[in-house]
Amino acid sequence: MRKFDDSIPLQLLKAREVTMGFFRPILQEIPLTEQQWRVIRALNEHQELESKQLADLCCILSPSLTGIINRLEQQGYIQRRKSAEDQRRVLLSLTDKAKEMFARVSPSLEARYAAMAEQFSEENMQQLHELLNKLCKIHP
Repeated sequence: MRKFDDSIPLQLLKAREVTMGFFRPILQEIPLTEQQWRVIRALNEHQELESKQLADLCCILSPSLTGIINRLEQQGYIQRRKSAEDQRRVLLSLTDKAKEMFARVSPSLEARYAAMAEQFSEENMQQLHELLNKLCKIHP
């Protein structure tokens, strides 16, 4: 068996923690959790999504997402509407308040990506992105 420190899942967890260290301080200022920010990012990019779609995109289990959506709705960041085609479907989207916050915070987060790339290099960032995409496409 490989050494403990050579475990790929452990290395990915360590890499995630280092990566999030660049972004957490900004998210804490808003204040939003990492998962809440992920939901806002997804809705900003996709405009309107159903809860299941959002859960899949954000890698958040549906029961956890329900609480996140409720809190974001209470904060005035998310709105719900029933689909005109099927009243059983509920579509989620960002409010103007969330869009304004996203536009205000995004440059700071992009600056953190740049700071990470300074230490890791643009080439390594691109390679990492490509390798992680490949890894996500394999099946157990």
